[in-house]
Amino acid sequence: MITVRCPITLDTADMARLLNEIISAGGTTAMARPVTGQDLAEWIAHDPDHSAWYVAVDGAERIVGFQWIEPAKYLPREAAEIATFVQIGQTGLGIGSALFTATCKAAKALGYVWINANIRADNEGGLIYYQSRGFQDYRVIEGHKMADGQIVDKRLKRFDL
Repeated sequence: MITVRCPITLDTADMARLLNEIISAGGTTAMARPVTGQDLAEWIAHDPDHSAWYVAVDGAERIVGFQWIEPAKYLPREAAEIATFVQIGQTGLGIGSALFTATCKAAKALGYVWINANIRADNEGGLIYYQSRGFQDYRVIEGHKMADGQIVDKRLKRFDL
């Protein structure tokens, strides 16, 4: 059974562990360096009036995924950027769906009109996930230079609330 709730301070170390496994595996996130629980705590606290964070936990209260929305400088005020991370090996179990339900509700409450997903074009799982939620392609960024120097294309997808 998956439960979605807002993260608490004690969650940030497990969130960092989950995210670092994804970063280490490569190919799905733009993040290139490992993160700490303190990094995540700071991100969560950064702009609480314009962002929303959720964790998905299993029956033993283990973090199996998390998602957030926040403003992005390249987006208009009515749009929020989304990021989603699900534990490796746990995709396809409804974790992302449960997170997205909570995130959509929060986005509306925060006054957003649409949500933007900025996805590496080689992240097949991410593309499928956002497509299955109803996101529509609206732009391609070709030759994006990642923090680690790798060059990838990015696909921007939009979900109207």
